[in-house]
Amino acid sequence: MTEITLHTARHPAWRFAPGLLLSMLITGAALWLGNFPSIAGIGFSALTLAILIGMVVGNTVYPHLHRSCDSGVLFAKQHLLRLGIILYGFRLTFSQIAEVGVSGIVIDVLTLSGTFLLACVLGQRLFGLDKKTSWLIGAGSSICGAAAVLATEPVVKAESSKVTVAVATVVIFGTLAIFIYPALYPLLTHWFSPETYGIWMGSTVHEVAQVVAAGHAISPETENAAVIAKMLRVMMLAPFLLLLAARVKQLSPDTDDAKSKLTIPWFALGFIAVACFNSFHLLPSALLQALNTLDTLLLAMAMAALGLTTHISALKNAGAKPLALGLVLFIWLIVGGGAINLVVHHLMA
Repeated sequence: MTEITLHTARHPAWRFAPGLLLSMLITGAALWLGNFPSIAGIGFSALTLAILIGMVVGNTVYPHLHRSCDSGVLFAKQHLLRLGIILYGFRLTFSQIAEVGVSGIVIDVLTLSGTFLLACVLGQRLFGLDKKTSWLIGAGSSICGAAAVLATEPVVKAESSKVTVAVATVVIFGTLAIFIYPALYPLLTHWFSPETYGIWMGSTVHEVAQVVAAGHAISPETENAAVIAKMLRVMMLAPFLLLLAARVKQLSPDTDDAKSKLTIPWFALGFIAVACFNSFHLLPSALLQALNTLDTLLLAMAMAALGLTTHISALKNAGAKPLALGLVLFIWLIVGGGAINLVVHHLMA
């Protein structure tokens, strides 16, 4: 056994260092690019940029580095992701639910459930996709984009290529939403006020950054309502994961006692606990801002790791069907989501 091997055996934690460092470098580049107004203005968050840069590196340089980096990259993709989802709860408080009212809750629940069920049915029956790909695309479209896809991945145990395909639908159609919703607003002022239009956007646009960009293009009132509605939608991530975990268990054959136990996504419970704690406003704003910055860093590192382990050949093999499903869901979110908003506001006015 060589000296290097002995050193690594005595200090097994060092095997994670190269992969974590590479993920951190990619995250730094993503955060730096995200500060450019031209990039941030079109809704490319640090998460989206991290996976894009990770994919570029993963398909060029990483094949020569994977032997030394795989352990750290896998650690970032799994464990840092779960910690990031838990810390995401510091962005939310339950008092935000009251700000959008009962109608906002009903709209988000109907839109979320309708979108996910549509993804499950059309994905498997019309487009012939497997359950995991349909679930991932449905989660990204119905809840909070890339973060929801990443949070769903360990629950359904999906391959990296399927996760990346799902994130691609969020990037493509969520970016289109940034331009489509502001363009439609002058045509729909008869049916929507600035606030209700914001709730429509918050309940249907994929990413938080995309919601902010689209709402900002219309008015401050629209932007505020959109962000609140979106945050309420994000808060539904944890109960969604628990229900999905139960469904995954129901579909899995029980071959022995160990496999018959329901796997609870503990990070989802942690997410709820953190959001509850944050509702009491016990932390100073400086610390809260630092925690949110750390959360963005962890999630971006997870996205970078995901990009590093995804090959372009896998995306090519996926074909056009996942993107077709994403397009159908995007149209549904605009048309069907708009109809849900109008009906609920009318009935509960």
